Amino acid sequence: MLIHLSGCKPKNAGDATGSDAAGRTYVPPGKYDELYNFVSGGFSGQVSVYGIPSGRLLRVIPVFSQDAEKGWGYSEETKPMLNTSHGEIPWGDQHHLDLSQTNGEIDGRWLFANENNTPRIARIDLKTFRTTEIIEIPNGAGNHSSPFITENTEYVVAGTRFSVPMDYENGDVPISSYKKNFKGTISFISVAPTNGEMKIAFQMLLPGMNFDLSHSGKGPSSGWFFFSCYNSEQAHTLLEVNASKRDKDYILAVNWKKAAEYVKQGKGKKVKANYAHNTYSESTHTATSKMESEVTLIDVRDFPDLVYMIPCPKSPHGCDVDPTGEYIVGSGKLAALIPVFSFSKIQNAIANKTYDGSYGGIPVLKYEAALYGEVKKPGLGPLHTEFDGKGNAYTTFFISSEIVKWNVKDLKVLDRQPTYYSPGHLTIPGGDTRKPYGKYLVAYNKITKDRFLPTGPELAQSAQLFDISGDKMKLLLDYPTIGEPHYAQMVPAELISKNSQKIFRLDENKHPYVTMGEKKSKVTREGNKVHVYMTAMRSHFSPDNIEGVKLGDEVYFHVTNLEQDWDVPHGFGVKGNKNAELLIMPGETTTLKWVPEKVGIYPIYCTDFCSALHQEMQGYVRVSAKGSKVPISFSLGKNSEAADEILKK
Repeated sequence: MLIHLSGCKPKNAGDATGSDAAGRTYVPPGKYDELYNFVSGGFSGQVSVYGIPSGRLLRVIPVFSQDAEKGWGYSEETKPMLNTSHGEIPWGDQHHLDLSQTNGEIDGRWLFANENNTPRIARIDLKTFRTTEIIEIPNGAGNHSSPFITENTEYVVAGTRFSVPMDYENGDVPISSYKKNFKGTISFISVAPTNGEMKIAFQMLLPGMNFDLSHSGKGPSSGWFFFSCYNSEQAHTLLEVNASKRDKDYILAVNWKKAAEYVKQGKGKKVKANYAHNTYSESTHTATSKMESEVTLIDVRDFPDLVYMIPCPKSPHGCDVDPTGEYIVGSGKLAALIPVFSFSKIQNAIANKTYDGSYGGIPVLKYEAALYGEVKKPGLGPLHTEFDGKGNAYTTFFISSEIVKWNVKDLKVLDRQPTYYSPGHLTIPGGDTRKPYGKYLVAYNKITKDRFLPTGPELAQSAQLFDISGDKMKLLLDYPTIGEPHYAQMVPAELISKNSQKIFRLDENKHPYVTMGEKKSKVTREGNKVHVYMTAMRSHFSPDNIEGVKLGDEVYFHVTNLEQDWDVPHGFGVKGNKNAELLIMPGETTTLKWVPEKVGIYPIYCTDFCSALHQEMQGYVRVSAKGSKVPISFSLGKNSEAADEILKK
């Protein structure tokens, strides 16, 4: 019996899908997708990677949450990556992504990701699709307005969503003292041009409010950054009412190049801060966590030429800059229009001091003096905008469940197509850069309802692929995503695939416990610590029989994958271990810590199917009582006498 599931669809839903949709999204066996689509994982804490136009899930990159499939946060080498000033945090909240750029164009080197809950920024190396660095951000909370980058990836920029008392101050203050004691910060994190290493270069101290999203200027607005800000009412309770009273909040314009010059001149002040800086070495295959102790702070009230407020209706969320760098688009969640600001007019207003008072000591430009124009009645609930490089903008509308295409110059609506349902973010390949690639648009929807088979109270998160190559948008594909997708980035596959690393070279392995060949494998005891120097090769471990482990011991399996062929990982698991398992890439060394709690025989085995004899890739560990006289011993290929007699027959 067939069960038909349907829901209420917009009247023009049939017009959205082209008759050639299946052919446009079909990628035949053995063929590759045109694009990588990197999608934030929201409350999963991870980043997912899809192929476009197929919508196939290619990879989940562990970042801020433990991932048992890959041993992330479970292996001894990766545990330090989840360290913070609050201790180890095993589950984060990953909201936004940004690809590194050179001259305002995607260069395919790194992907930056934010953690919203406990403020952090991660850098992912796109040669290995691994998180190689995570830096915590002090003096803030709710790291939502990040990790947006400058044109040449000089800085990753992060604004705090929740204003709070500063870390160097007494935070034990009444919540009702928000206006007096709560402040916001924006952090500029420098990125080394060669290896990408991050460092908090400086922070800007701002009035207490909520900083939402941001983008860098380009072209004429190069050297500036723009942030959407809400809760200018400075409410601290029932924000849905108390932070929605004013007709306009603000876009914050920041002259970051001038701020960097001031810092270079020593005009910032050093303040105490406690935050973690975690790095992963591809040579030692090991992460380290270092606690930092100070940051440089600039109080914007002391530098009146650094930041300016631009009124923006109402409760702005998205803040986007078009490819020319001239137009800044604000998206007020509660606005019935889309304001478009002109950078040239902003500069004229600053030069002529065309102000409308100040906010927290920051000059407020007159709305009309900065405004290029308004898109009238575009839809309900505008959130985010990206661009196709042909002079057009595309905005998601959460309440009216649609994407609206409009022209940046004449501000006329050109097309609108329904989504299913309530889109938040969207992405166009290079859609926030100087040179968008166009062709496709993906909408990330908050609600799916009837789009997929039911899976209990919670349904799959949803993405929808549109063709934007013509005058009208065409819906091509629905596909589920890991939850919950927020901001995403798309890039032509060849920019990244050409540099993809296939193996870790054994001769470059600098892990302190690497085992260079089976003859080097061994087991050693250091007090109550037992170190197993183990190799993995199709289809056995060396050693595969270990005795002399005792209750109370900490056993460290340092497993080196001797394979040097692409896509031949090995897994490693031991019965009863509470610390998941390992997944070891070719040429890599990874460590699993095991503390046995019972006397007995414990099987070990390969958890990743590696060959026709994968099932035979196993062994045993004998655990004896504490105080036992059984010595440490290990072997490979040594059968008992009885077994040998049977084999002879």
